[in-house]
Amino acid sequence: MAENPLIHDHDAGIERLLEIMRRLRDPQSGCPWDIEQDFGTIAPYTIEEAYEVADAIERQAWDELKGELGDLLFQSVFHAQMAEEAGHFAFQDVVRTMSDKMVARHPHVFGNESRDKSAEQQTLDWETIKAAERAGKAQQGALDGVAPNLPALLRAHKLQNRAARVGFDWPDASHVLNKITEEAAELEEARDAKDADALEDEFGDLLFVMVNLGRHLGIEPEAALRRTNAKFTRRFEQVESRLAARGKAPTDSTLEEMDALWDEVKTEEHRANGKLPPVSAATEA
Repeated sequence: MAENPLIHDHDAGIERLLEIMRRLRDPQSGCPWDIEQDFGTIAPYTIEEAYEVADAIERQAWDELKGELGDLLFQSVFHAQMAEEAGHFAFQDVVRTMSDKMVARHPHVFGNESRDKSAEQQTLDWETIKAAERAGKAQQGALDGVAPNLPALLRAHKLQNRAARVGFDWPDASHVLNKITEEAAELEEARDAKDADALEDEFGDLLFVMVNLGRHLGIEPEAALRRTNAKFTRRFEQVESRLAARGKAPTDSTLEEMDALWDEVKTEEHRANGKLPPVSAATEA
């Protein structure tokens, strides 16, 4: 197969990437691994790449972000190539659909509507337009269109937002806090009853209400949990490092020793972040 010079043109932009993808999937001369993939096998990689983009942003790793965004873009190109092969649509259809959607959803930018409104009002207008789009797709229920395969915390957040827009919501966070107390008691009852199915059910209810509390407090649950995961990882690695300085591993230590080291690390972090006053010379003495 003759080599397309576009593949080696560093300035060719998206057309170069599309041609590379076509070549990778070519049945005669492509890559055997790429050829045997389908939508189902590629989807997990797509999810993984999206999380790696979020991780780079969270760490403010801007040099890495360029590559991670490229990886995510390649996932879109991969899916579009498979769709074109199956006769569903092509990459340009994806671009056209998204462009049309953005223009239609921003009449205050691309149409005659005034831009003189708050971000909150723009969000409400956005949801009105999306509701009309769902109606055009015969999606009549308030929860229609919330993808079942979203990460569970993210889907819970979206489901609650949708329900809230039609009035199914607590008036403020205090009611959610009362519900958390209720759900925690029900979880304890299920544990005492040694009912595994009920225990999982009640645990899910408690998580769902915690997501709702975050929504009322303006906290995105996935972001909050990622932040806590990073904090736990950072502090535990410090505990391991301090144990190693004593010639120990966690398996050689006691819970009491690790707890004491954890408290040391936590205190030092809080002091470095200004949450605690600096250690005085008298204290150090």
